[in-house]
Parts: sequence; C-alpha cells; structure tokens
Amino acid sequence: MARKKAEPKKTAKPNNNAYIEGAGLVADEKITMSLEKNYMPYAMSVLVSRAFPEIDGFKPSHRKLLYTMYKMGLLNGKLTKSANIVGATMRLNPHGDGAIYETMVRLSQGNEALLHPYVMSKGNFGKAYSRDMAYAASRYTEAKLMPICQELFGDIDKDTVDFVPNYDNTTTEPTLLPATYPSILVNANVGIGVSMASSVCPFNLSEVCETTIGLMKNPDFNALETLKGPDFPGGASLLYDEEELDKIYRTGKGSVKLRAKYQYDKESRCLEIVEIPATTTVEAIIEKIIALVKAGKIREVSYIRDETDINGLKIGIDIKKGVDPDKLMQKLYKLTPLQDSYSCNFYILVHGYPRIMGVYDIIKEWVAFRMDCVRRRTSFDLAKKKDKLHLLKGLGKILLDIDKAIKIIRETEEETEVVPNLMVGFGIDEIQADYVAEIKLRHLNREYILKRTAETEDLEKAIAELEDILGSDRKIKNIIISELKEVSKKYGQPRKTQFYYKTDIEEIDIEDDILDYACKLFLSQSGYFKKCTPQSLRMASEQKYKEGDGPLQEMESTNKTELLFFSDKAAVYKTKVSQFADTKASSLGDYIPAKLGFDDGEGVVSMVNTVDYSGYMIFCFENGKVAKVPLNAYETKTNRKKLANAYSAKAKLVGMFFVQDNAEIMLRTTNGRAMIFDTALLMPKSTRDTIGVQVMTLKAKNAVVDKAFIVDDETAAGLSKYRSKTIPVAGCFAKDIEDPDQMHF
Repeated sequence: MARKKAEPKKTAKPNNNAYIEGAGLVADEKITMSLEKNYMPYAMSVLVSRAFPEIDGFKPSHRKLLYTMYKMGLLNGKLTKSANIVGATMRLNPHGDGAIYETMVRLSQGNEALLHPYVMSKGNFGKAYSRDMAYAASRYTEAKLMPICQELFGDIDKDTVDFVPNYDNTTTEPTLLPATYPSILVNANVGIGVSMASSVCPFNLSEVCETTIGLMKNPDFNALETLKGPDFPGGASLLYDEEELDKIYRTGKGSVKLRAKYQYDKESRCLEIVEIPATTTVEAIIEKIIALVKAGKIREVSYIRDETDINGLKIGIDIKKGVDPDKLMQKLYKLTPLQDSYSCNFYILVHGYPRIMGVYDIIKEWVAFRMDCVRRRTSFDLAKKKDKLHLLKGLGKILLDIDKAIKIIRETEEETEVVPNLMVGFGIDEIQADYVAEIKLRHLNREYILKRTAETEDLEKAIAELEDILGSDRKIKNIIISELKEVSKKYGQPRKTQFYYKTDIEEIDIEDDILDYACKLFLSQSGYFKKCTPQSLRMASEQKYKEGDGPLQEMESTNKTELLFFSDKAAVYKTKVSQFADTKASSLGDYIPAKLGFDDGEGVVSMVNTVDYSGYMIFCFENGKVAKVPLNAYETKTNRKKLANAYSAKAKLVGMFFVQDNAEIMLRTTNGRAMIFDTALLMPKSTRDTIGVQVMTLKAKNAVVDKAFIVDDETAAGLSKYRSKTIPVAGCFAKDIEDPDQMHF
C-alpha cells in the first residue's frame, strides 16, 4: 500500500514580504533602489579607478606602474627584467601580473602605441598595428623608464601632489603625477567605462606646448593656429577639416578621418602600404582585401602579403598589368580599413568626476593643476631654505665665541644637557643648538663656520624670491611657460601624421560592371536632373516640372558618360551619368545642388556631358570679353568631385556653351548693337578662369545683355551684316533683328 506524502507545514507569511520556500524571509525592494545601492557604486568605481585618465594623463594602472619603476631607480638605472617590475607593482596594483604587464607593454617603446613612450624596452613587446604579433612573456623582456619620465617625477618628492595609502596600507602612492607638460593630450588614451567611454587622440608635443603657452598668454588664442590636428604614432594621413577640428577642440566630441600611406614600385608592380590608420591592424586589412578579391569586387590584385620586418610595417600588394595603382588605392580606401575614422570623446576625470572637455578646457584645467604643483613646490623649497637659514643664524652666533661653545660642551657632565646648555649660553633655540652639537670636531674651526654663515645672504635673497613667486600668479605662469619651452626643445619631434584635403579626395566608381545604354538627360532651370531611357520616353515623353520651373537643357547621352555641372559660383562639379537612377518623365528627378553637395545658395548654370573631354567651353561676359577653354582643362587624374575657379568671376557671365569644334555666337549690347563671330577667331586658354579676349568693344555704361546665343548656319547667313571676320568690333545697330528670345537658333 503506497504511503501518503506528508504535506509541508504551513507557515504564516507576512503581508509586505515575500516568502520563498527553502530561502526564508526575503524583503521586497524596488529594482531602482537595488541598482542605486549596488550598481552605481560599482559603476563609479570603474570610471574613477580604472577606465578614465586624469588631468595628468594617466589611468591609475599607468600611474602605479610608472611610480613603482621610479622608486626602483629605473629612471637613471640599468634595464631590469620586466617580471621584476611587474612583481614590485603588485604592491600598488592588486589586479594580477597579466594585467600589469599588458599595461607596461602598451607604454613601451617597442609596442609603438604612443607618440612619446614612457618605458624603454628590450625584447619582443609586440606591435600596436598587429593583432597576431604577440609580446613575449615578462621573464624574457627588460625595461626601464624613458628620459621623458624625468618630466613626470622631477618634483614628486617636493610635496607637489598628494599621496594616499595603497590598498593594504603598507606604503603610499601619488594621486597624480606632477607632469611639466600636458601629457593628457600628447599620448592617446582609450577607456571603456559603464555607460560612457573615453577616447583621447594624441597630439604633437611641440604643438601642444606652443598652444598651451598661447592660451596662457591670451585666453582668446585660437588653438588651430598652432595645434594643427591629431598626430598619431603610426603616421598615416589625416583629412584636414578645420570645422570638425574646431568642434573637437571646443566640445571634446567629433571624429577625424585617417587613410594609409603607400608607395608604388613600378618594376615589380607592387603597391607597398607603409603606414596605416591607428584604428586598424595589418591582419584586418589583409583579410578584408582577400575577401573582396574572392567576392569579385576587386579584380586588380594578384597577390597580397605581410612584409612587416625589423624595418617597420609594410603590406605588399601585387597588381595586374595595366592597372592604375592610384585608382586601385582609391577603391581600397573606399572598401577596406585602409581609410577609417577615429572617434574623439574626451572624457577625463577632474577632481574625481568624469567630465567631457575640449582641448581649450583640458589645457585650462591642466594649467590650474600645474600652477598648484609649482606653488606647492615653491612652498616646499621656501620651507627648506627657511629651516637652513634658521640653522645658519644659530651657527652665526656660535662664531662670536667658538671657545665658549667648546667649553660648554666639555664642562657638561651629561650628554642630554649639552643642547640645553648651548641654548642658555648663546640664546638659541633647541633646533639650532642640536645642529651645533652635531658638528664634527674637525669642523669646529673659524674657516668652516665662516663659509657656512656666508650662505646666509644668498639664502635670504632666495627666500625673498620664492615668497615673491608665491604671491604672484603671473610669475608662476612664467615658470610654467619656461618649463614648457624646455620640454618642447628637449623632446619635440616632427609630425608623423601629415594632412590631405577635401580637394584631394577622389570619387571613384567601385561597381564592377556598369551597363552602358542610351539615355536622354534633362536639366531644369532650378537644378532638377533626370535620366530617362528611350523606352520610358516612348511610354510618356511629357516632362514634369515644379511650378515656376521649366527646361534648361536636354541632350542625348549614354550611361557611361561623365557629367560636368557648372555653378553660378564659378565652380564645376563632376560626376557620372551612372551615378543617377533611371527616372520617368513624370518624376521631378534629382536636385543637383543637394545631390552633389553644392554650397549654400549655389545654383546650376549649365550641364556638359563628355566621354573623352574633347571640345571647348565658351564663356561670354557682359564686359564684351569671351573665353575659350579646352574641356580637358577640367579633366583630373584624381577624379575630384569639385573644381574651384571653373571660369572667371571678375565679370558677369552672360552665356556658357560647349562646342565640339567651333560655332557662331551672337552678342547684343544694351545700346542696341549686335554682332556674330566665329569661335575659331579665339585662341584656346589653358587656364580655366582666364578673363578671355575682347570680342565686342563697348562704350561707357554699355554692356552685353544677359543672354548670348549660338546661331546655326542658316540663321547666320540671313544676318550676314552682323558677322565679323575680325575681333574686337563695336557691332551694328540691330533694328531689323527680331526678339532673339522668340527666334529659333
């Protein structure tokens, strides 16, 4: 017979608490309260104690390691095994030897992660630009401090910064390092905290020092004048965008674009990548290129390999015969990490709280911090000199009667009574008496005492100077400025990251196969563009325009034709027909100023399509001058999107035409004259913004009217009296000419 299972004993449950079987009484608590009590302290600990740098430029892990090395005598001493350093650092940093050694690797000269490394290294410390090049174990490598660390520790023993107990209260460590230059801006610092992250890009040391001096002398100083932009240890090229840099300098947020540097070996047909962006690695680049080759998106590459050696980084890319290396690189920039963005997020701890600050605010905070360091150092030196002066003044009183001092010491029976007896005998205090009592017998001569007391006058002068410094912020700033100049002179180095500009950016078509087919192009007066196929036009050919808009140009073309859009600001924007989608006549099309990124208020004047850049551009101006410019003057190897100075802006433009060979053009003046001339009379000018040659002579206050026309042969024959075989001419009165706007040219 089955035994009946015993029922669990019922227990009374309180109303406001939960009772969990086997767990006992559990108090109810809102999750928001639990997060506030438990998670927030953890989050702040991560931000303050691990992730973010402070105004001296270091995270706690960096500071603990460098201070340990300083106390080990590694600033001027010999190299020592990294394992010794790691072990000693564990007295201050309890996070384990692996984390400590990894921190030291990043700070080392061999890793090449910093513009100005703090650790001199011997052995394999890996490379910041390589994911797979691992560093050797700490027992195999050696290290010491770099000479620049003298600028971090030079005043640390003069009470310039606060010291706190370490985690087990057996020793003390500095809360900050009294750096004599803004190290926070010189070396990159990246940290991920809870809900926020910090990413401080590096800047050139000389530029940072010069900028700091400029801002100390003038709060309204423009940092862009001296701080040209970030300077990365791996070099590469940086897009110079003054507006974005100014935003970063003022807000601490933004991004900069970096692209790799390369060189081409014609004999071996090998592209050599020698510098890459700081945000990527050699392996990531090679893997991406291989993937693109396998996917058929890049067919110009035959082989790629990592050629990095003792001489530095190098990626070799063998290209196929007939491939343009520059065009291939533009494609690689667009498709691979060879071009990348570095995001700036300047979160820095100030007085224990994370703040996002731009360069201006960072330098302001650093100057305040450094002024406090100099003030504390001066106070320390002042106290030492005052103590020494106090002792020398006591010694000076002994000089009056050395024999009396000897007699007092000889006649004193107990050693403990020597100091009190000297105090009474010479009227000096205990400190002075103790100092006199400790003088060696060999020094109890007049010469020694005179030499020591002769220092009194120099000490008094030095004390007066130090007190003067303490009472003047201006003098403290002058000391900081002189230190910055000295640091720049000793450790400054040329920029590693050079600049490229928006005008150097090459817009290329990365599509493998662009279909070529016939199409018709339409441009409206307000700048709307349409590309229509013959099939769609057969279905419906009536073009739709916005109210108040109308047709400006229409022309036959193919999908592989290049397009030039001339603007009313004397610029030309280049693109390709294939960049536009096929549209129907019933649509409005693409608005060119928005599509091609025109400047504010800039509009379209004319559209030209070409395959080989043959033919000429004719520009007619209201002052009677006409310019003839070969279309190939607008052809560039780099396929730049925008060309400035596309035509002369010195006089108002009244007509712009593209002619394949030559054509006859009519000009009319405000005083009723007209003339027709052949463009063959004009000599082509290679300069795009040439002012042209005088075609029509004008009397005072007269001008060419705001519309010129190309006339066909039949119309020109009917107006033969206006045709001119030479230039310039005044033209004939045009009483018998119909309104040209109503004529068919």
